[in-house]
Amino acid sequence: MRAVAAIMAFLLSGLVASAQEQQYAQIGPRPFHLVDTMKPGPLKDSLAACGTDRSYVAKNFSIAHRGAPLQFPEHTREGVLAAARMGAGIIECDVAFTKDRQLVCRHAQCDLHTTTDILARPDLAALCTMPFKPADAASGRKASAKCCTSDFTLAEFKALKPKMDAADPGATTLAAYMNATPRWRTDLYAGGATLMSHKDYIALVRSLGRRFTPELKAPEVPMPFEGSYSQEDYAQALIDDYKQAGIPADHVHPQSFQLRDILYWLKAEPSFGRQALYLDGRDEVDKGFDPARPETWKPNMTELAGQGVRILAPPLWMLVTLAPDGRIVPSAYATEARRAGLDVITWSLERSGPLSQGGGYYYQSIRAAIDRDGDMLTLLDVLYREVGVRGVFSDWPATTTFYANCAGAD
Repeated sequence: MRAVAAIMAFLLSGLVASAQEQQYAQIGPRPFHLVDTMKPGPLKDSLAACGTDRSYVAKNFSIAHRGAPLQFPEHTREGVLAAARMGAGIIECDVAFTKDRQLVCRHAQCDLHTTTDILARPDLAALCTMPFKPADAASGRKASAKCCTSDFTLAEFKALKPKMDAADPGATTLAAYMNATPRWRTDLYAGGATLMSHKDYIALVRSLGRRFTPELKAPEVPMPFEGSYSQEDYAQALIDDYKQAGIPADHVHPQSFQLRDILYWLKAEPSFGRQALYLDGRDEVDKGFDPARPETWKPNMTELAGQGVRILAPPLWMLVTLAPDGRIVPSAYATEARRAGLDVITWSLERSGPLSQGGGYYYQSIRAAIDRDGDMLTLLDVLYREVGVRGVFSDWPATTTFYANCAGAD
């Protein structure tokens, strides 16, 4: 009887997960606002027609970047719940480690001074790597602080309260330094938000029936940490949390900007390594790297594939360029990636604020074609239909969920 009960429980859990994966998404008014602001044309007409009298479901194409940080504090329980409600099929946790070598969800190891209330907590602020210093106009000094997850134990980390990620480098007071949320975001949902350990995130996302994409953040302290915690230990700890929780490897897409981490997972944990995303940030760390010139790509696409990399994840702008007639088209980088057999995922939509001034970093290769918020849907359509991306990270997953449902993406 116990065996039968166990089998029934297993089958029921599968049915529940399947139902959760297909649950309806609540996309709200923003996607329709974006459609309304698009330039006239067939794509606008198609998306406008899609928005009438239909329901939407979660899609793996829609990847939550840090939860839903356009309006919710990033990497919080509340942000993850919002992302799931908006239909994100895959939800991200950037992973950093604490002083007692526990894994937590933070975008950077040393961002607690901009993403939590730590500077307003004198007992904990005293433990920060660098205390708050106000700006000084006479010397030209900017306001600064540096508080790292590795300065604190897991218990101390979880005692903090999250806030929207922001700091004012011109502030002369602590209050002004902390109160700097951009006007196009909001503090409306920051009150009562909850920080998460990596294990908390795993439990929550599993309960929602969604998939996982943890990013191993580059350490900002010397490694091995305290002489004994190596980069390999750190990379293995991330995978171990999924194995201990019984999460299937094909539900997990570990990420890293460091190729060494991808290669480690491919060797030590190949079932997870095959799912890994190599985040390509070479434009910011390699002065010779030019996405338009294949001879500057070291390693190049074929070499990456030869090392076992299967999924490449560059920023939006690397995958597109402008044709002579001003259309957004796939870049040489995108073409060569697909030619080498690499799948492509990209980041991050809804992170740039209003696009009236060209969209900044994420749109730099197509800036001349960007002058309104609706242009992000035009870019998204090129990324899906012409570049062939299999997923897009977004700070507001309702946008990518809406598009994925309308375009028939998985």
